[in-house]
This record gives sequence, structure tokens and C-alpha cells, in this order.
Amino acid sequence: MAETTDIEKKSLEAHVELCAERYNQLEQRLDHVDARISSLNDIVREVHDMMQKMSEKRNDQIISWGLGIIGALTATTVYLVTQYVFK
Repeated sequence: MAETTDIEKKSLEAHVELCAERYNQLEQRLDHVDARISSLNDIVREVHDMMQKMSEKRNDQIISWGLGIIGALTATTVYLVTQYVFK
């Protein structure tokens, strides 16, 4: 905090004016901090959305690979059954 000056100790009006200026500066700083927090919040939201999309994409890839493997195994099983059972 700012120290009280000698002129403030002698004049109430000067004290009031200096306090008003201090509060204005404090309010400006708080507004600046609020703006920075808002921008950080937006960035965190974007990162969250990107991670969620990546997770969904990865799940789709795993499902596709699983269906491909099941299809290949089914095709191999059908081929082997037709070759050895029905001959």
C-alpha cells in the first residue's frame, strides 16, 4: 500500500483526492487482471474442446481398427470353414 504523505496528514481534501486516485489505479489493475483471467479462461476452454475432439477421434480410430480386425477374422474363419469342412 502507498504510504500516507505529509500533505495528507495536514489536509483532509488532499487525503480524499489521493485516496480516490489510489482506488482508481486499483480498479484499473483489477480490470486488467479480470481481462487476463477471462482470456486464460477462453484458452483453457479451447484446449478442453481440442482434447475432447482428439479423444473422440481416437475412439473412432479404435472402433474402426476393431471392426477391421473382426472383419478379417470372420473372413478368415469363413474361408477356412469352406475349404476344410465342405470339401
